[in-house]
Amino acid sequence: MLVNSARGLAKTAGHKFPSCSAESLHKRPLHATLVAVLGPISKILEQLTREIRNYDQAVERLCEASYPQTKLLRQVSGVGPLTSLYFVLTIGDPARFKSARDVGAYVGLVPRRNQSGGSDPELRISKAGDRMLRSLLVQCAHHIVGRFGADSDLRRFGLKLAARGGKSAKKRAIVATARKLAVLLLALLRSGEVYEPLRNQVLAKAS
Repeated sequence: MLVNSARGLAKTAGHKFPSCSAESLHKRPLHATLVAVLGPISKILEQLTREIRNYDQAVERLCEASYPQTKLLRQVSGVGPLTSLYFVLTIGDPARFKSARDVGAYVGLVPRRNQSGGSDPELRISKAGDRMLRSLLVQCAHHIVGRFGADSDLRRFGLKLAARGGKSAKKRAIVATARKLAVLLLALLRSGEVYEPLRNQVLAKAS
């Protein structure tokens, strides 16, 4: 919000910040006419960036010291220490799920159902379970399907759905990718296997 405010204020004054990440915006030099207005915001951004970095390092240390199983989940490109740690802590005992696919419903990433007679409309996701975990999985899905995502079966799955077109195709693709990611993470947690990003492609060629 602060970054958007800074960019908006600069634009109204006839200036524009160059493209950069949110954590580096405070390092950009300010035009003399903007110092009085944006100087305090830049200082706040600098402080917040420093605190976020400290928290990120604390999460990293916690993963290494107490939750080594998070390394299994971080094999998936786009899944970082925070998501892997939160997933491990929220899921608890992975054996409590009869099937890995059940985790999709557990985190609220499956469509609600309202069947009536011959009608079975496609509704929005249930949004059951932990909201924070669902949000983290969706963020990971955005990265996986986005322009910087590494090639993988999961990415190809999301891109294929998004390519179908339609008003909400990309949004549905992100949700579906997040659901599939949750299933993959639980499967890795249960099996302890080495993740193969293009496993489906390898199997298809072998057959």
